[in-house]
Amino acid sequence: MQQRPTHDRAQQGFTLLELIIVIAVVGILAAIAMPALKNVPTRANEAVLKTNLHTMRDVIDQHFGDKGKFPASLEQLVEMGYLRKVPVDPITKRNDTWVFEYEEVDPDNPGPESDQSDEPGITDVHSGSLGVSLDGTPYSEW
Repeated sequence: MQQRPTHDRAQQGFTLLELIIVIAVVGILAAIAMPALKNVPTRANEAVLKTNLHTMRDVIDQHFGDKGKFPASLEQLVEMGYLRKVPVDPITKRNDTWVFEYEEVDPDNPGPESDQSDEPGITDVHSGSLGVSLDGTPYSEW
């Protein structure tokens, strides 16, 4: 007499119902995680913007400490070796949209070190974006 092969549970695989339950659980977990992941690219761009602004402000201060005057442009900082290149604003995706604050120069009293041909130097830099950050503040105020 021939014996019938015995099939235990490990050799049968998964039932359709088990597969549907697993897919449903994975779908629910993905639906929970999606809102948290929605703002990740924006947060990354904001972090890069903060880093770029901090770096440029630090380099402007270093230039002032070394030369006794503020730089006239970011390109001047690149030429003098303070920066490798002008950073890109990650919000506008360009490096020519930075907005500068310049030092106030009194035309009646130019100061002992400056001559009349000197242009005012950059004292601060901001993003040229008109957008608003995730925390509700305009990028141009950073």
